[in-house]
Amino acid sequence: MGEATITSTPYDDVFRTLLNDCSSLIIPVINEVFGEAYSGREEIVFSPNEHFLNQQGGKEGERITDTSFKILGEEVKKYHLECQSSTDNSMAVRFFEYDTQIALDEGELKGNVLTVTFPHSAVLFLRCTAATPSRLKIRMVTPGGTAEYGIQVMKAQQYTIDEIFEKGLLLLIPFYIFSHEKQFAEYEKDETKLKALQKEYEQIKNKLEDLLNQGAISEYTRCTIIDMSNKVLEHIAVKYHSVKEGVKSVMGGRVLEYEAKAIREEGIEKGIEKGMEKGMEKGIAEGIKGTVSILKKLDISPQTIMQKLQEQYHLDPEEAKKYLL
Repeated sequence: MGEATITSTPYDDVFRTLLNDCSSLIIPVINEVFGEAYSGREEIVFSPNEHFLNQQGGKEGERITDTSFKILGEEVKKYHLECQSSTDNSMAVRFFEYDTQIALDEGELKGNVLTVTFPHSAVLFLRCTAATPSRLKIRMVTPGGTAEYGIQVMKAQQYTIDEIFEKGLLLLIPFYIFSHEKQFAEYEKDETKLKALQKEYEQIKNKLEDLLNQGAISEYTRCTIIDMSNKVLEHIAVKYHSVKEGVKSVMGGRVLEYEAKAIREEGIEKGIEKGMEKGMEKGIAEGIKGTVSILKKLDISPQTIMQKLQEQYHLDPEEAKKYLL
């Protein structure tokens, strides 16, 4: 095996954490970027994000995609999302590498025909300028003809706080600070301007509280969004103490490692406990259904729910999956 090339940044880590731990946040982004109309109740099935790519000279390099997954709606669709702090000339090349490998992973060979299905791909740019493209395109010239497909572009800085909440794009909240990056030096020197920034984050915090009280998001999701916002802030404002501490004073300190994880685990345990109690009263099937219902309300991912059903009720994967439908 050749040398491994693993690319990852703190912002990539935040992006993956949000998608893996709060997978329901994906759906509004997909609806926005691809013009879909998913309800949010669809099952999301993640694929491995490590791919080994064959390179010139016989070397094999490992690359990490930010996330690739299927959404099981009226039809099954594959998606590939990447988070990028800014555009670069190799972006399209990397997408082609990833998309080709994702397609090959589930290629179907019938007779002498290999069919590969490319995913719907998009990139989230955290920074953008007038030169940032609104769409990327990949054109393949083959002996059988030319084929091309587009890579959709989402620009985080183009969304206001109101738009983020109106469209349910909560995944963008940790990256909202990028829209203020060019003013950090001013905020550091001007207390009035810094207070205006804090007021915006007070608005974000209050809107998250409203969603929590309405039952639209779980406490775990709220805590995760806040913690990931702080993680982005630590890196982007590392040289601006007043900006960093000013925003953190509004949003709160580090919570994910302790409270949010505890909330999530406690919720899972209580969900299973209540489900078992119901099972003793009305039968095991009703108990399992009760467990699934409670865990879904806590925004626990389908993968985690299936795992817990297999562990607690000794179901095989196919049986567990039936209760999620």
